[in-house]
Amino acid sequence: MIDALKKSPYGLILLAAFLVRLIAVIFSPGYGMHDDHFLIIESSSSWVDGYDYNNWLPWSPNNPGHPHGHSFTYVGFNFLYFGLMKMIGVTDPKTLMLINRFLHALASMIVVLYSIKITEKLSNVQNAKIVGWLLALLWILPFVSVRNLVEIATVPWLVYGVWLLLKNDHRSNFILAGLMAGMAVSFRYQIGVFAIGVAGYYFLKMEWQKFLLFCTGVLVMFTLTQGLVDYFIWGYPFAEFLGYVFYNMTEGTTYLPNNNYLMYFLVLIGCFFIPMGILMMWGFIKSYKKYWMLFLPTLLFILFHTLYPNRQERFILSILPFFIILGVLGYQELMLKKKEKIWKVSMLVFWMFNTIFLVFSVTMYSKKSRVEAMYSLYNNEVGNELILLEGSADQRISMMPKFYSKSWHCEFVERTNPNLSLKVNDALNYDYIFFFDDKDLDKRIDEYKKLYPKMRLHKKSHPSLIDKMLRWLNPRNANEYIEVWETNYRTVNK
Repeated sequence: MIDALKKSPYGLILLAAFLVRLIAVIFSPGYGMHDDHFLIIESSSSWVDGYDYNNWLPWSPNNPGHPHGHSFTYVGFNFLYFGLMKMIGVTDPKTLMLINRFLHALASMIVVLYSIKITEKLSNVQNAKIVGWLLALLWILPFVSVRNLVEIATVPWLVYGVWLLLKNDHRSNFILAGLMAGMAVSFRYQIGVFAIGVAGYYFLKMEWQKFLLFCTGVLVMFTLTQGLVDYFIWGYPFAEFLGYVFYNMTEGTTYLPNNNYLMYFLVLIGCFFIPMGILMMWGFIKSYKKYWMLFLPTLLFILFHTLYPNRQERFILSILPFFIILGVLGYQELMLKKKEKIWKVSMLVFWMFNTIFLVFSVTMYSKKSRVEAMYSLYNNEVGNELILLEGSADQRISMMPKFYSKSWHCEFVERTNPNLSLKVNDALNYDYIFFFDDKDLDKRIDEYKKLYPKMRLHKKSHPSLIDKMLRWLNPRNANEYIEVWETNYRTVNK
């Protein structure tokens, strides 16, 4: 393997890509945002332990009787992973997530490798190296590549599928590319827009065999992963997909509305800073003349998300590799001698800023205080804990990840209104109290010591440096200090 890397013109790029992702695997634990943990990890790992965290399964007592509209494909892969780990005796939550991050890092290497191959096929080795270095070391990619974001998890399937379309005109490649794209769509339904763009390209060129083979592959894979799986779970095919469509037709347009129609273009530009981001966008726009096969599906994907009212920055990350490829190729086509200096200066500025951001991103312990607070309960002897989340100082609390405690049946009671009684419900007695934020902390603890005289400190959970920085930049980021106190109520009242 080492010899192969040395002989390859891309060996150093691939090695660098792997090393920065390995650093992120080790030094960037936690989770990035709500969806990559609570919709993926909490669901899949709870199923392995005989619990249904989100009540998605029809046989769960609290299921509303209809699908929630979440594809089971990516969650299912994680379910199989956690099930296998449990079979071989690996149960520690931190160890499970370390291995999980490593597997995702390996998958992201597929994106780097085949994006390089795509670029070389369309252009030359020099441009392939530029694309390779950008995908290897772009500050945001190592961090998101080891997370459980479905927007990123779908990319290896998509990139490999596109490579198969370009590799040669063998019919099997178009079927296999369709299967890959179908899996990507099954991971994230919105990828269907990209697949439609690819099919549209062959349709407009009247290349009917390629069109039919690709569409057949997509439909076969989507039917197997959505039709067959949902039939066994719900009793009819495509249940979750239909639930997703129905939800978005009725409620999805009002969820997190965002009126910034330029947001995704600004996100793509912002990934590369200024002025490099402007050049990449310029190159992307100009690439349509020569690279229509990639440009059409990528543009459709951007426009779809731009026009849909629910806009979140991470949604656009699925096509970031294609934006990079097209941005580089498009600008290289435009590059004249008088513009070459602009490109070199822009790259210099980009790498200066990117290096700083990369160091922070690959060592970022995201949501550290929440993870450590819950992990402190792992393997305790209480069981079915009743936990008070006390956030009256800042009048808010954060959603706590049960996975890290493996206490699926623990219950949370929230106190964010300082006018409520200390217990919220006087009939309840708590096993633990989580004090959020250090504002008036001693005063709040003293008040609870009157109720629980034997109360003792269990864990101090500090936010990471980056969590603190993000909260300073935007107070809406609730990356607060959490102090865990054990009431000893059960021990005292045995």
